[in-house]
Amino acid sequence: MEFDNIKKIWDSQNNEYMYAINEQALHKRILAKKNKTDRITNISELLLLSVNLVAGLTILFLNLTNKTSNISLYAMAIWMLLSGFYTLANRLKRLRDNGQYSRSVLGDLEYALSVATYQVRLSQINRWSVLPIALLSVSAMWESAKPFWISVLFIAFFLLTHFASRWEHGIYVSRKNDLENLKKKLLVQE
Repeated sequence: MEFDNIKKIWDSQNNEYMYAINEQALHKRILAKKNKTDRITNISELLLLSVNLVAGLTILFLNLTNKTSNISLYAMAIWMLLSGFYTLANRLKRLRDNGQYSRSVLGDLEYALSVATYQVRLSQINRWSVLPIALLSVSAMWESAKPFWISVLFIAFFLLTHFASRWEHGIYVSRKNDLENLKKKLLVQE
C-alpha cells in the first residue's frame, strides 16, 4: 500500500522522527476500495443472473415449441437455469451477511476482503461453467446436423470466452491480493 498521507511527528524524548498513519485518509481509501469491490460484484451478479435465467428460459421455450426437440438444448437450459438460481442464492446470502462487519477501518477492510474473496470464487465458478455450456452447444449442433464449420466457430468462440474470463479472473485475484496485503500492513501497524 502507498502511505501517501503519512506525517512526521517529532519525538522529543529521542530527538527522532516518528511516522504516524493518517487514519482518516486510510479509512477513506479503504472505503473507496470497498465500494468499488461491492459495485463490481453487484454488476457481475446481476449480469450472471440475467444472462443465465433469460438464456435458459429462452432456450427452453424455443426447444419446447420446436417440432424436433434437442436433448442437449434441454440440458443446456437446465444448466443455465441452475447456474442462475445458484448465483441468486449466493447473492441473497452475501447481502444478508453484509451487516456483520463493524464500521471501522479494519471492519470495512474485512468486508471488502470478504466481497473480493466472494468475487474471485464467483468468477472461478462461472469461468468453468462455460465448459459444460460449450460442450452442450457443440453437442446440440451435432444433434441437429448443422455443418461442421459452425461447430468449429462455436468452439473458437468458447475458447476465446474462456481466455477472456481467465484474464478477468486474474484482475479479481489481484484486487483480492491487494486487500490482503493492505490488511497485513494495517495489522502490523497496530
